[in-house]
Amino acid sequence: MRAADALLRALGGDQIGLVLPQPETGTDSMQLGLTDPGVQQVMITPVVVRTLPAPTTGPRVRLEFLISASAIASAVAAEGAASAEALFDVALGIQYQADLFHIESVSTDFFAGTAYLYRVIGVE
Repeated sequence: MRAADALLRALGGDQIGLVLPQPETGTDSMQLGLTDPGVQQVMITPVVVRTLPAPTTGPRVRLEFLISASAIASAVAAEGAASAEALFDVALGIQYQADLFHIESVSTDFFAGTAYLYRVIGVE
C-alpha cells in the first residue's frame, strides 16, 4: 500500500472530500424528516483525478478518482464503518474543487489479496 501512496503522491496527490450524512440524534423531528441532519466531509488524500470521456447523452462531466487504500482505511476507522464498501454506500457524493460529484461506481484493485487502490467514477 505504501507503494500505491507514493505513486499517487508523485502523480499529483490531490485531495477530495467524501460527503457523508451527519449521524442522527434520534429526535422525533429528525425521524419525521422535519429537520435536516446536515452533512460532514471526510478529507481524503492522496488522490489522482482523471477526466473520462462523457457520453453524448447523460452526465456532462465524468471523473475517475484513484484513491489510496490506506487513506480509505483511515476514513473507515475514523467513521466507524464496517468496510470501505459500506463507507462508499453511505456517501452522498465527492466534493472535488468547487463541484459535487455523484458516485456512479466503485471498484477495488487487489495485489496478493490486499486492496491497494480504489477506482471511483463520479459524475456531475
